[in-house]
Amino acid sequence: MNEVKRVAFCSFGADSTANVLLGMEHGEPPDEIVYCEVMFDKDISGEIPEHRDFIYETAIPFFASHGIKTNVVRGEKTFISCFYSKIGEKGAEHNQGKIWAWPLCGRCFVQRDCKARPMYRFERTAWAGQQIVKLSGIAADEEARLLSMLGYGGVSLLEKHGKTQTDARQMCRKAGLLSPIYQFSNRNGCWFCPNSKHRERRHLYDHHPDLWQALLRLQREPNKATELFDRHHTIDEIDAMFRMEDAQYSLFSDKPVIPYEF
Repeated sequence: MNEVKRVAFCSFGADSTANVLLGMEHGEPPDEIVYCEVMFDKDISGEIPEHRDFIYETAIPFFASHGIKTNVVRGEKTFISCFYSKIGEKGAEHNQGKIWAWPLCGRCFVQRDCKARPMYRFERTAWAGQQIVKLSGIAADEEARLLSMLGYGGVSLLEKHGKTQTDARQMCRKAGLLSPIYQFSNRNGCWFCPNSKHRERRHLYDHHPDLWQALLRLQREPNKATELFDRHHTIDEIDAMFRMEDAQYSLFSDKPVIPYEF
């Protein structure tokens, strides 16, 4: 009978990181960690830069120092390759021939093509013929996600030991493994995610103008299936909101207003 291998699926957000820490604390650490990095294009990560730096400079080296290897998985497809993919005959007639453009909230092709499918391929090849226990970082107070975990046979040590999302963050903070992303977000999604909140977008706009400009350039591409970045706004409209905020702020401070450039 094959030996059972314990594998932790980790985004290096607080919950999945704490899940690994719990395993180490209770003498049941994972044999390895698997992290799937969604890419914007072949060179630029889809992770917020602060979180990506934390992953590669802090989290992965920490677990490596404790004998736990991290496998980094990247799919062949990127956000950009998906963005420019053309809709074929199976699509709605009025969209055939257009580019897919922005992912739809709740039906994200990035999650499917750049994360789920690459992970599935990795599982089939890396662990062929092996018995695997999948450790998923789902907190004890996330009932809906815990129910969904049953569908793929996952195990949460956070649930097993009754640890909530708040507990997970405290554990990571104590270990020096709380990602800086939590200074401006309550989650760790891609920087081009349509489900991102105002504070996340504002952080990208203020601190990573090169990435923000990349989104503005994509907005100007013709023949898109949808112009909306999220359910209600285009990137241009969100950009205009931020510029209005800056203009209002400048009435009470010396902060310069960034000129709008195409």
